[in-house]
Amino acid sequence: MSLSWRGIAGLLAAVSLAAIPAWANVPGRPGTINYVEGKASIGSQAVTSKDVGRAELDQNQSIKTSLGKAEVLLTPGVFLRLGDHSELRMISPGLSDTQVELIHGEAQIEVTDISKENHIRVINHGVSTTLVKKGLYSFNAETPTVSVYEGKAEVQSGDSRVSIGKGKQVFLTAGPLRAVSFDREHKDELYQWSSLRDRYLAEASMGSARVYVVNPYGWYGSGWYWNPYFSAYSFIPGAGYLYSPFGYGFYSPFAFYGYGYGGGFYRGGGFRRVAPVGRSFGGGAGVRGSRR
Repeated sequence: MSLSWRGIAGLLAAVSLAAIPAWANVPGRPGTINYVEGKASIGSQAVTSKDVGRAELDQNQSIKTSLGKAEVLLTPGVFLRLGDHSELRMISPGLSDTQVELIHGEAQIEVTDISKENHIRVINHGVSTTLVKKGLYSFNAETPTVSVYEGKAEVQSGDSRVSIGKGKQVFLTAGPLRAVSFDREHKDELYQWSSLRDRYLAEASMGSARVYVVNPYGWYGSGWYWNPYFSAYSFIPGAGYLYSPFGYGFYSPFAFYGYGYGGGFYRGGGFRRVAPVGRSFGGGAGVRGSRR
């Protein structure tokens, strides 16, 4: 995808009140397939780009990739991305209890927002990892590890438990759990792909937020919102804006209130930041949003 917000800004700004309801459909939920590249399947059923936003992982269902990648929504603001030749099982798709198991291959989880009510766990070789803070987490089932690029996680195997933060990883099958350092500058193909996906989704968030500035129909606060121009759900915070671990911004409509259509979505050069609002407007609860 090469569409940028500059190419759609005029169109989004011109959306009429009659067109707004086209954005307001079914909310996304944990387990929703948000993007597929290459070959992937749920059980024996192939998943293609036509299934994005519709296909979901129910309890105990698995998604597999061959030469392909997939993006799965977890709780609002949390994206799971599965690499080539990988398999992931959805243990529990609940909002307050979200559990997945990495069976084969590699996965990354981007946590742009997390609340104290969220309980997000990843099982890898029988070892449980709970994501505690915003950040970027990498899991590998072939050389069983969990690595923290940013954030904080609690890793537990039986009575053994260790807390790991930025730049630390744990080998899951090498005796007692212990945190060791790893090279955060080593960015594999899945990391690069995840960063690119994050950029597109930040653009989608910005575009969607601007639509809800025009008219708030379908706006329910923090959650997943379907953007038909990007054919994907993106995350919109309840107020202000949040930066992802990759440095891209996800915006609430209130982030643009009184600032027009200027600004950008990247905090690290090249794009001008949107000024913060300076007060909290609150936000809705749960996963409320829009879909096709």
